[in-house]
Amino acid sequence: MSTPPLIIQGGMGVAVSHWGLARAVSMRGHLGVVSGTALDAVLVRRLWDGDPGGHCRRAMEAFPIPGIAREMLEKFFRPEGSDEAPYPSLPMYRQKLRPIHEKLVTLANFVEVHLAREGHDGIVGMNRLTKIQLPTLPSLYGAILAGVDYILMGAGIPREIPGALDRLSNHEPATITLDVQGLDRGEVVETTFDPRSLWGEITPGPAERPDFLAIISQHSLATMLHRKANGRVDGFIIEAPSAGGHNAPPRGRATFNEKGEPVYGERDVADLEKIAELGLPFWLAGSAGSPEALVSALDAGAAGIQVGTLFAYCDESGLDPENRKRVMDRAVAGALDVLTDGRASPTGFPFKVVQLEDTISTEKDYQARTRVCDLGYLRSMYRMENGRIGYRCASEPVDTFVKKGGDIQETVGRKCICNGLMATVGMGQVREDGRELPILTSGDELMRLGKFLQGRNSHTARDVIDYVLSGIAAAQA
Repeated sequence: MSTPPLIIQGGMGVAVSHWGLARAVSMRGHLGVVSGTALDAVLVRRLWDGDPGGHCRRAMEAFPIPGIAREMLEKFFRPEGSDEAPYPSLPMYRQKLRPIHEKLVTLANFVEVHLAREGHDGIVGMNRLTKIQLPTLPSLYGAILAGVDYILMGAGIPREIPGALDRLSNHEPATITLDVQGLDRGEVVETTFDPRSLWGEITPGPAERPDFLAIISQHSLATMLHRKANGRVDGFIIEAPSAGGHNAPPRGRATFNEKGEPVYGERDVADLEKIAELGLPFWLAGSAGSPEALVSALDAGAAGIQVGTLFAYCDESGLDPENRKRVMDRAVAGALDVLTDGRASPTGFPFKVVQLEDTISTEKDYQARTRVCDLGYLRSMYRMENGRIGYRCASEPVDTFVKKGGDIQETVGRKCICNGLMATVGMGQVREDGRELPILTSGDELMRLGKFLQGRNSHTARDVIDYVLSGIAAAQA
């Protein structure tokens, strides 16, 4: 690793941390990060909407594997835009990826990273969720082809990812173990991706292996990954429970506050001294986007901080402008609330949700939505009675989930995070009864957004960086 970045921009949501935000942060000398979640659907919907500005098509022209970009353009590009037509449905993932998935996921991740790196020599990373396993390998490969500098992964134990990066950087087949419920003791189910199947007779040139940062919440996990990962781990992002999106559940017996939120305690605080003993750089995340937090992190031995919420609501982020404005107006008025919802996500992980009208955070809108699972990124795999692998989601129609052997109690309060997050960035699916409503996720730092804005109704990525760095200047004065 070269000089570690001081500020890492969070890889948030589905296309909230899109290429435009990552590029803006990277051009200021810090680590800009694109979200690698559901990028295949994101690319398809951008093309279906006419690819405003021509950015996707420009990046697709640079894709090095012949024929794939042209194939996807023919399938999904509509020059006139969608005209309120429903977005095309993609087949959902299975253990053995279909060719359409291998091609589209590789291409989509290449496009996002290529655009983030375009026109400058700064560093760019990609964030992925470990628990979304099936598209992981072609996603990593597409980012590698585009020259990504860092891969960041959390929401699980990414022990096999360093080795996968080694192999994919050499255009070799890579395999990861899948989490499947109901397996016999010692039984292993895997998925494999062979980049050579995309290249045909062409021998690709060398690719650089990106550095790998594991996003964790406990020092014990850092120690385990440092010792037992199947390849090189280059650093850690230590994420506190106040961070947005999915959080690690509290350790020990679950307790809840008066709002029904899980309560975190001393056992959930990482021991930074033990992490520092590993000799690898680490960054602090979760309510870390302030001048004071940066100074405190550096004093604790960290290489810097990861900042999410302030970047999520800046002008360059991928948030739908109307969603951004509604949150910003409420922030200035001091009328915001973020709930750590232990039931919202079908994964079972606590998920932070901004409480806002006309989103599925409200009980009225949640109950009015017809349950459907047609994206499937957060489905769980399980062993069926016939021995085959099945797929289910606690947010899908209740009867469907129960028929697949799921416990009906697991469906209570579960929200469709996949469709909600797509709507958050203006790509909500069109249904017979209207468009999907958004679900906004932010860290607890959102409650202090009004203080940061100081009466403004907008801000840029540069404003965030200057604000955070002001703590160093003040400490040195």
